[in-house]
This record gives sequence, structure tokens and C-alpha cells, in this order.
Amino acid sequence: MAVNLGLDFDVVVVGGGPVGLLVAYQMARFGVSVCVLEKQDKETQDTFGRAIALFPRTMEQLDQLDLANAMLQLGFACRSSVTYKDGVEQVPGRVWTFMENIKGTVFDFALVLRQRYTEAIFREKLKSVGAVYFASTECTGFEVNDAASLDEYGVKSYWVNTKTQEKMTLKSKYLVGADGGRSFVRRHAEIPFDGDTSEDKWIRVDGIIDTDMPINRAYGAIESKTHGNVLWAPLDHGATRIGYAYTSEIAARYPDGVTEEVVVKEAIESMSPFQVKFREVHWWTLYTIGQRMARHFSTRNRIFLCGDAAHTHSSGAAQGLNTGIHDAVNLGWKLALQVRGFTKSEVLETYGLERKTAVEKLIDYDKDISLLMTHKWPSWYTGDKAADPYLVLGKIFEETTSFNTGLGISYSTNVLNQTPSVDISVTAGSRASDVELTVPGINQKTRLHRVARNQGKFWVVVFAGKVESTSSALQALRSFLYANNRLYLHPAIGWITVSASLGCSPYEAIGMVPFGDMYYDPAQEAHAEFGIDTAEGGVVIIRPDGLVGSGCGIDGAAISKYFSTILKFTI
Repeated sequence: MAVNLGLDFDVVVVGGGPVGLLVAYQMARFGVSVCVLEKQDKETQDTFGRAIALFPRTMEQLDQLDLANAMLQLGFACRSSVTYKDGVEQVPGRVWTFMENIKGTVFDFALVLRQRYTEAIFREKLKSVGAVYFASTECTGFEVNDAASLDEYGVKSYWVNTKTQEKMTLKSKYLVGADGGRSFVRRHAEIPFDGDTSEDKWIRVDGIIDTDMPINRAYGAIESKTHGNVLWAPLDHGATRIGYAYTSEIAARYPDGVTEEVVVKEAIESMSPFQVKFREVHWWTLYTIGQRMARHFSTRNRIFLCGDAAHTHSSGAAQGLNTGIHDAVNLGWKLALQVRGFTKSEVLETYGLERKTAVEKLIDYDKDISLLMTHKWPSWYTGDKAADPYLVLGKIFEETTSFNTGLGISYSTNVLNQTPSVDISVTAGSRASDVELTVPGINQKTRLHRVARNQGKFWVVVFAGKVESTSSALQALRSFLYANNRLYLHPAIGWITVSASLGCSPYEAIGMVPFGDMYYDPAQEAHAEFGIDTAEGGVVIIRPDGLVGSGCGIDGAAISKYFSTILKFTI
């Protein structure tokens, strides 16, 4: 018999991995009722293993959601890399060298933290915001009432506890599938999963490892002709991951299949000529390489996919979890503002449009690097086939540094990303620079990303410039906002003032009450970073996820025009 909990949720999330937990945590944090249901018992499933590397832009996004600090306490901050060929260090190195010169962010490293710990942190944070979580609960079906308005609970989903066989039914306004590469949600919604699966297989094994390799607490690439481009990844808690290609030649040696003994033996061989000894084995896996993407990331205005449910690829560039987190952050605030009735439907529609462009780029790139890492040539390569594929691999990694770090990921013009109406050096849809600011009074340093945190609202950053030349524009903006309080006081909009003029108080610095909290820019470096003349000032509108929405002068009408295309209110 089905059990009705008597609870209706704004959003039901299928899948309690890091992506599902993050999208749910974000929405609950923004005032949306949400329920997460996970098929597995996470206390026993995959004790270690799975995704490990979190790159700078991912860490920035997690920091804006108050998640980074707990992860920094456990993770390994990797800022260096090494490449070995025939036991000799290659200088300059190849593949992971982009980690060594990351600029423009306080997260100038890759945080290496096994998924077990990431999920535990996310689950604890989810609990802290009052979201409902069920483990060992499997989705058996769902149906959508297309006649219901989006304010009604138009999705009915059906569930069974895998331990007790007890059934229940939930109603929600939206359903998010974050249930992995074999996603039930994707299949039940009949969304095609386009792409290919190759014949190539890789192995990953984690443990406590002793080695005579000279540099062993850096991200390493060991160039092998028999085991592909071998991954050496320092992990949290003093552990290490080795990853190598399980080629057909290796597989032929083990007709009875892969065991832990086989995995360890070949891991030791892959590291030749270095000596390797496993003191402990924590986890291992054998998996097939392929690249697939859902044809649609949403359907029927109610069902959304993110993470591996929407796209799968190799772990060659360590982008899987990073890409899933970017999905979750992008979807979370848009869905929350939609549920709360603040935004027009066009805003939520940008989720699939934006994320598909990023994933398409990743998949095209992943096809090449997964072949090169297996010591094979991509079909497009017309050069010398006797050459070293790892040289081309290193070049590709170097050319895609901004994509790998995530700092260069951007989206094209749409309803959220509108071309600035004045000549300033920001590009709509790109990451807002994390400029340094000064807190009034105490004169301590802070950062724009720290004060313009992801609180499910847009931030209007008024760069006030030098008040002696911008005073009249600031007063005009103040008058406009007094007359249009619905804009100034809207719960989806936050305000920040950045002043190049200093004073003993924010009021005295600009001769009026600032717009929201105020911070000083004494060296005008923040103004310069955004290309704003201190004699004229300007405005940069930042999306909840830290990307630039648009820019304009200190002009209330221009600010109002941007939000009139996004929010459900009239000025």
C-alpha cells in the first residue's frame, strides 16, 4: 500500500550524490521546500573513490554557498604538477601544468577531496537548512499534469524503500534528475542520451602508497607506452590515486577478469621504473570510456537533468564533478527564483541553453584527450603517427587552461546576459572578477565574491568613483530609487556601493546614504578591473552565480530596463 506523507514539495530531487545534494541545498537555502531521495545507502556505498578534483571556479561557487571552508579542512590543496617519462622528470611538464600558474582567484589550486567526504559535508549542510532527505529510496515512476499551472503541484512521483518495500507518493512542482549516468529520470522522461561508448577501459585505484618517485605529492603524469598516460593524484588523508589504461593487451593476460590483485599488480607495473608498494587499498574501479549528452536538459517545463544524468565523459581532465556542480549552481538559483514567483519563465529556460554549450565543449575536448591518454591518435590528427601523442596531449591541456580551471567558462548573450550599455571591460555571461575591497572603519581587506555572495539574488554593484565628479549621478540614482521602491527593495536584488572616495563613514565618503553596504576602493584597482572611469562611475549587475549580467552607467532607468526583462514586476 502506498503511503502519503501528507507533504507536498516545491522540488523533488532524485539522487543524493554531490550534484543532487548541492542543487537541493541551494534551493532550500533560498527558501524553497525540497526533498532529496537517494536509491543507495550512502553510509555503505563506495566508502571512498569516485570524483576527487575540484578546480578554482568550482571552489568559488562552493565558497559563495558557505561550503568551501569545511572542504578546505579536509582536502589536499594541489598547486604543483610533475611529468615523468622513462623515470626522468620532464621540464617543462605536460598535462597538469595549468595548476601551477592560476591567477585572479584566492582558490589558486585544485582541491583534491574524495567524493565520500564531499557528500558528507553536503549532507550535513542540507540538514542544516531543513531539507528532507531519504536514503535507500528508489523512484519507480512519475507523471506530469500538463494542464496544471506552474504554481500547482503538477508532478506526482512514486517511491519504494529498498529495505522495507514500503511505498510512498510525493507531489511537487518540479522534479530534478541527478541520479547518475543510468538516470531513471532521463529514461522515464524518454530523453535520448546521444553519444558513443568506446572500447577503451580505464582503471582507478586509491590507497596508501609508498614510492621512490622523487616528486610524489604533486599531480603527476607518468608517460607509459603500455598503460597510457598514468595518473598519479595525491589525495586527502595522505592517500594517493593511480589511474591507467586497461588496454586489450593487458586484459588478455587476465581471462578470468579483473580483481583487486590484478588492479594492484598492473598499477605497480604502470609506474615503472619507479617502485610502488600499496600499504592499503581503499577503492578501485574499472570503467568504459564514452561521451554522451542528453538531447534536452529539461522537458515539459517540470523535469530537469543535471550532472551525470545529463552528460557523461571520461575522467581524463577531471571535469566530471566540476561540470555537475556548475549544473547544480546554474539550475538551483534559477529554479528557486521561479518557484518563489520572482522571475519570468525565460530565466529558467536559460539553464539548458547555457549548460549544454559548456558540456558540448567539454565532450568534444574529452574525446581527444581520452584517446591521447590511451596513447592513441584522434581521427583528425594528420601529422606524424610515429610522434609522441603525449606532446599533443600537453598542448591541448595548455590551450584549454581557462576551461579546465573553470575561470574562463562563459555563456552567450541571452535574457540574463545583456551587452553593457556603456564602454566598460566586462563581458556579459562571464565570471565577475574577484576584486579586493576595503571594509569601512576597520580598513580590513575583503573580496567582491565574499560580499556579493550567492544568496539567490542579483547584485547591483554601484561603482561610485570619485564623489566630487559623480555626486549628481549618485543623487539622481537615489531619487529614482526613492520613486521606484519596488526595484530597490525587491527581495531578488541586492545592492553594494564601491567608492573610490574615502571617509570616516560611508555617508561622509559620498555625502549620502550608500546603496546597500559600502566598501572602499582606495587604489581604484577595483574600478580599473571593471574598466570604470572614477570620474564617471558605473554599475555592474552580477547574477546570483557570480557571472556578469550586464553593466551601465549610474542610471536608474538602465538598471530598471535590465530587470524588467527578468523579474515579474513593473516599475
